[in-house]
Amino acid sequence: MDLDTVREVVLARERADLALVGPGSAVLAGGTFLYSEPHDHLDRLVDITTLGWPSLTATPAGLEIAATCTLAEFAGARPGRELGTATLRPDWPGTALFAPACRALLASHKIWRTATVGGNVCLSLPAGAVLGALVALDAVAVVWPRGGGERRIPLREFVTGPGENVLAAGAVVRSFLVPAASLMAHTSFRKIALAPLGRSGAVVMGRRTADGRCAITVTAATVRPVVLDFDSVPREFELADALSEVEPSLWFDDPHGAPDWRRHVTGLLAAEVAAELRATP
Repeated sequence: MDLDTVREVVLARERADLALVGPGSAVLAGGTFLYSEPHDHLDRLVDITTLGWPSLTATPAGLEIAATCTLAEFAGARPGRELGTATLRPDWPGTALFAPACRALLASHKIWRTATVGGNVCLSLPAGAVLGALVALDAVAVVWPRGGGERRIPLREFVTGPGENVLAAGAVVRSFLVPAASLMAHTSFRKIALAPLGRSGAVVMGRRTADGRCAITVTAATVRPVVLDFDSVPREFELADALSEVEPSLWFDDPHGAPDWRRHVTGLLAAEVAAELRATP
């Protein structure tokens, strides 16, 4: 869609250029959402892809994923591996969540090559499965505030509601940090949708770290990602008890699933995820 109110596109070359992000401006990365519907309040776009951030950087602390990393890069998709790879590296079993998370999105491979991880997170939609995968791996967002400096926000605290998050006006997400312990964790993934190619109605991801602790993350079924923490892989009754304590207002309601259905199928998927984590050596 043409954004006919936009009068200027700034190609950011350094952090100082991000000062132009403010009222009437928007950050441009992949632009797959930005160009999908009218945004009549915008007159300037600030393109951050020209900053040249490496998409994926291994560090002693884990993995840094640039906000401009495309979904294809995130999933490890390439010719002959259009659906993504099983893991980004054999010693990072936690990255087994990446490709399924991208496939849980209602997006073509053309979109995968353009849409970005930062865009999926900052849109903060209930069906943001890439957001959910990073929450499930206990990732942290590195944020550049408008006035300088840096903030680090746990992603489980980033989203506050459908399309809403804690990002302050003028702030830009630089990257996401996935800790090494999560990269080396065992994971499990389940999703369900009302139609074979429809938007996800519920997505459940599990993570079991080397110390035996377990986290079950629910997304798509809820207005924001919900993380259930356990000292060990939970049994079905423990899962049921934990899910019963989720606030009723958090279950999402739209044409892709009613709250009671989402709550019910989430329980079934969570039980499967826990069983798989328990059975994994």
